[in-house]
Amino acid sequence: MTNERVTRGWAALLIAAILMILTAVALPAQAFTTLLNLDWTNGADPEGPLLQGTDGNFYGTMYEGGAYGYGTAFKITPDGVLTTLYSFCAQANCADGAYPFGGLIQATDGNFYGTAFDGGSSEFCCGTVFKITPGGTFTRLYSFCAQTNCTDGAYPQGGLVQATDGNFYGTTYGYGVYGYGTVFKITPGGAPTTLYSFCAQTNCADGSNPNGGLIQASDGNFYGTTANGGAQYRALANLGTVFRITPIGTLTTRHSFHFADGSHPFAGLVQAADGTFYGTTYEGGYGGNVNCLRFGCGTVFNITSGGTLTTLHTFDSRHGGFPLAALIQMPDGNFYGTTQNGSNDACFGGCGTIFKITPTGRLTTLHSFDGSDGNYPDFPLAQGTDGIIYGTTQEGANDICSGGCGTLFSLRGKFAPLVETKPAFGNVGKAIGILGNNLTGTTSVTFNGTAAEFTVVSDFEITTTVPAGASRGSVEVASPGGTLMSNEPFQVVP
Repeated sequence: MTNERVTRGWAALLIAAILMILTAVALPAQAFTTLLNLDWTNGADPEGPLLQGTDGNFYGTMYEGGAYGYGTAFKITPDGVLTTLYSFCAQANCADGAYPFGGLIQATDGNFYGTAFDGGSSEFCCGTVFKITPGGTFTRLYSFCAQTNCTDGAYPQGGLVQATDGNFYGTTYGYGVYGYGTVFKITPGGAPTTLYSFCAQTNCADGSNPNGGLIQASDGNFYGTTANGGAQYRALANLGTVFRITPIGTLTTRHSFHFADGSHPFAGLVQAADGTFYGTTYEGGYGGNVNCLRFGCGTVFNITSGGTLTTLHTFDSRHGGFPLAALIQMPDGNFYGTTQNGSNDACFGGCGTIFKITPTGRLTTLHSFDGSDGNYPDFPLAQGTDGIIYGTTQEGANDICSGGCGTLFSLRGKFAPLVETKPAFGNVGKAIGILGNNLTGTTSVTFNGTAAEFTVVSDFEITTTVPAGASRGSVEVASPGGTLMSNEPFQVVP
């Protein structure tokens, strides 16, 4: 018996030692870092995803804080040094806009474009579209509710996308002809066109209140979601839709949610490399947990361009719940996202999570927030060309703001470095920038297998042109460190 106990004891010690070694090895694989705790003066409540610019830094917007308290546009280095580019409401009655929402995009002209939820020429109503240079020079392009009865819409929340025609497209949450939001187009010079007003159909069967932004898919059309409305209309349950809209404004509802498959898709979509679309719903899809009995904790889904929807995962609050952000697909083929709530009791309902999900629906929690490192990660993640994931939380850490002013963070993992094309579309012969790391010594650049001529500008940038014969697909760079793939398919346009 004694020998048996000794043997068991040594076995237990050996297993413990192995576990300690494995844990020690695993920890660096997913190292979470708080890059910056916001303190109101440098901004608060970052309402939008981060965007990596052509200089390798990240750009974004804060909903509040800054010099006037109505939000900022900012730049932050990968190691957390923040520069405020512009503080909103610098003009009388916030004519320049207030509460920027939806983040920034960097257009083909090198400038940044975005939207503010409020402010404008109508005295604190009803949102703006703006341009800001990398150096911080601000230009208001358009103020919503400029038309009688606000038929042009109001309160943009989803940010912008620059389409292959060079114009910007987006959504407003409210107003329009029927009062429930719009899809709009605006030129780089600020000339607007309302493409569609939601709730044109009885009981808003076409959807209402688009909260997320648009994406332009490989078929040239735009796809998005509405938070409410749809064919499953009930008195207290406008559950939301997925829609397609052409560049001239013809809208088709691809799916109306009916709770079991999710409800209230607040975020936009991402088109995967295989051409299908992936997204999240904030509620619905009961997951078997008492906390989700009434409304459901949300879902992850995919949907074809023809409208066939598959629920991949239903949250149950134990592993996160209420996903408010769009997903991103990384070169490993998996999708990454966040939930607003999680299993950590340090915050009411949980502080939120970062997760990975495979195309078949297998979910892994990568990080659970505990309040001290942030709370409520409400917007999409961004993968830098260094392979590191970057993101924001709405609250957390600094008590100057009620609930905290928010954070900016990074997550290192077994994520491969990549390259990013600027822009992600172009016709044959168009000059394209490629961002990356350790690019000196690059031997080849290919567009979906078609070789292109290129020039190495620096260790972080390559210039090239779209070669004849190129087609939609990954851009690959053969660098001294190995083959780097683009983070999204490059779209070759006519």
